Amino acid sequence: LPSSHSYRGLTLVLTFLSYTSYHLSRKPISIVKSQLHPNCSALGPNPLNDSNSTTWCSWAPFDGDNYKELFGALDNAFLVAYAIGMFISGIFGERLPLRYYLSGGMVLSGLFTALFGLGYFWDIHVLWYFIIVQVCNGLVQTTGWPAVVACVGNWFGKGKRGLIMGIWNSHTSVGNILGSLIAGAWVSSAWGLSFVVPGIIIATVGVICFLFLVEYPEDVDCSPPLHHVMTISEKDPEGVISNEGPLSFPGQSSVDHSNSPKEPAEEPEAISFLGALRIPGVVEFSLCLLFAKLVSYTFLYWLPLYIVNIAHFSAKEAGDLSTLFDVGGILGGIFAGLISDYTGGRATTCCVMLVLAAPMLFLYNHVGQNGIGTSIAMLIICGALVNGPYALITTAVSADLGTHESLKGNAKALSTVTAIIDGTGSIGAALGPLLAGLISPTGWNNVFYMLIAADVLACLLLARVVVKEARGWCGYMARQRGY
Repeated sequence: LPSSHSYRGLTLVLTFLSYTSYHLSRKPISIVKSQLHPNCSALGPNPLNDSNSTTWCSWAPFDGDNYKELFGALDNAFLVAYAIGMFISGIFGERLPLRYYLSGGMVLSGLFTALFGLGYFWDIHVLWYFIIVQVCNGLVQTTGWPAVVACVGNWFGKGKRGLIMGIWNSHTSVGNILGSLIAGAWVSSAWGLSFVVPGIIIATVGVICFLFLVEYPEDVDCSPPLHHVMTISEKDPEGVISNEGPLSFPGQSSVDHSNSPKEPAEEPEAISFLGALRIPGVVEFSLCLLFAKLVSYTFLYWLPLYIVNIAHFSAKEAGDLSTLFDVGGILGGIFAGLISDYTGGRATTCCVMLVLAAPMLFLYNHVGQNGIGTSIAMLIICGALVNGPYALITTAVSADLGTHESLKGNAKALSTVTAIIDGTGSIGAALGPLLAGLISPTGWNNVFYMLIAADVLACLLLARVVVKEARGWCGYMARQRGY
């Protein structure tokens, strides 16, 4: 294969493995929750006469009636730190070598993931230890997403970016699935290994990335990709008119409508935070992702416990069944990328999937546990509709906006734009599990009503961009008919 193709393939594989390991290390907490506060009466008589008869097998401090609130605190220790750190992470990512930044973050993530599990072997029963480890892990894990999206964006142009990144983004679901299976293997015997093993895996992959990842095509004498060859199927998500003229349509390709002379070959300056916010579409997609990620992360952290409580499965069975939600997420991400490439409507694709997700969430809550076959089908469908928009926004849309034509070829915005979008989404990721922990004692129905409301709000926030896309299609059709 030509050198550039080989390096592109290597970049896809390494970044895929990197973010797979990130999610693999985040998943164990959702699997282990049901083991930290299990149904002790189902395990037989209490062998410790001096312990509470109903919580003797629980892991202190999660053995009280407020265990759901404490689980919510654990989730939010990670997610709030992640959300805050993400806004800073993108700025560092533009100014530091991505390979060092990504590899260092992965090694530290492995360390803090393993430290959580070592609490089992060290017999630690104080809440502050687990909270501090979660906060530190949340901060160092912010190194991952801006770095991997920037690397992929540096190597791939707009071409079939939606499809390529839709397939590539399956690392999220693959990581969740592997994390569930690995954590489930030890959850009932020694739950500490459910964290230690993923910690070792992510640190090992971090070392591999340090040795082999190539950040920029120019580093190995390859030509950089074209970011602004636009067609109706690959147009700017803000609409068909830009400050530099109309974008092209099928059969009409344009490589920049600016007539200005070629920019001098000097290293461009990294974009500022406010400069990234002024890129058309960044604010709308960021706010949409806030609510879309709220739904996705609520499932990530609470689905196994929901299955245990409603369907009365064991912790391992619930963990295995919850992986079907991520299988649907893989399909949804690929489908969303393929459709948005074909239609050019990134925002419209997201809106349609969000509209369909709301009634499916309602149905899953009411009929999803009526049989194993129904549960499997509903989990896959819900996973596809919930994670499809989330995957599209965090990958293809982020890369599109990070290489927006208003930047005039400055590639020093990818990491910052990605961090802004995913950082805003991470606020929703922190709110979702927190709200689920507060609402679930009142009944799981209320949790699902909250998730449905979040889906509707995510859809409404993209209304302006959807209208612009519709106008673009109408204008194109009118020109095709000679009007």
